[in-house]
Amino acid sequence: MADVAIPSAATLSALTAQIDEVLARVGEGAEASDRTPTENLAAALYDAERALRSARRALVRAERSLP
Repeated sequence: MADVAIPSAATLSALTAQIDEVLARVGEGAEASDRTPTENLAAALYDAERALRSARRALVRAERSLP
């Protein structure tokens, strides 16, 4: 198996920032879809938003656990 470097705090922080950007875009799409006939789209986007928030929390936890 190839050696894989442990992610640095900077890498995890950058990933968290990227998720923040995606979260904003998904949230905007969900809100825009919520008031139209595309409620199914809104529901799917809200699900994606929840999953992204969970991923963000996991990355923050990972960053805090670094030595």
